[in-house]
Formats: sequence, C-alpha cells, structure tokens
Amino acid sequence: MSSPRLPWTQIAPKPYQAMASVGTAISKSTLGAKLTELVVTRVSQINGCAFCLDMHARELRRLGESWQRINSIATWREVDFYDKRERAALEWAESLTRIAQPHGDHDSAFEALKTQFDDQEIVELSWAIANINAWNRMAIGMKAPPSDQPLN
Repeated sequence: MSSPRLPWTQIAPKPYQAMASVGTAISKSTLGAKLTELVVTRVSQINGCAFCLDMHARELRRLGESWQRINSIATWREVDFYDKRERAALEWAESLTRIAQPHGDHDSAFEALKTQFDDQEIVELSWAIANINAWNRMAIGMKAPPSDQPLN
C-alpha cells in the first residue's frame, strides 16, 4: 500500500479539525446517515477519490446498505433502487460537484430538491456536498491510500 504524500492531518491539524467538525454537524442533521452516505459516495465516485469512495462504501455497508444499491450509485438514473428523495439528493450532488462543467440546469435540480426536502435539509445537504468535495480534493492531492482490509 502506498503512503500519503505528506502527513497532512498532522502538518495542519486546525483546518483538518475544522473540516471534521463540519462532518460532525452534518451527521447530526435530519438527513439521515444512509442518505448522506449515498450522496458522499456518489460525489467521491465523480471526483475519483479512492480513499473516500472506499471509506463511504464501508460506512454504507456498516449501515446495512445492500451491495446492489452501493454498486449501482453511479447508475442511479438507470435503475429503480432509489426513491424520489434519494434521486433528488443525488441529482443535486452531481449538480454541485460538476459546477464548472456544462452539464444541465441547476435550477431544475434545485426544483426537484425542493419537492423532497425542506429549506434546512437543502442547506445541510449542500454543506455535506461541499464538505465531501473538499475532503476529496485533500485526499486526492495528498494521495491518501484506501484501506487494504477486505470490504465485507
């Protein structure tokens, strides 16, 4: 297994702890752990973050999520394994993650979101998406390796 480029969590512990605090706040939201983990897993797929994708797939399994749903997150539009709320959240996650790419209408993604979430949940979901995008960039930039333990 490879090593990170730098011991980044020790070199700059205050920003690391601040980012972790955002995650703690999000975990206490009304979104629910499974929905949040589905979203952050999808964002990590889009960004190509091996460390975060591995970590969040493990967390989904710990929460009792099926392999079929985990393996199908990237194809959520093509399968019927996800409910309307999850679909709206995944669409919003993709919209905010691919913000620099011409990929569709942010307004339509937001309108779909509004039918499934209240304003507080929308803001909390948006924070979760922003947070995982930041974590992905740090883990990729610092070359954080995924676990070498078997994934059950």
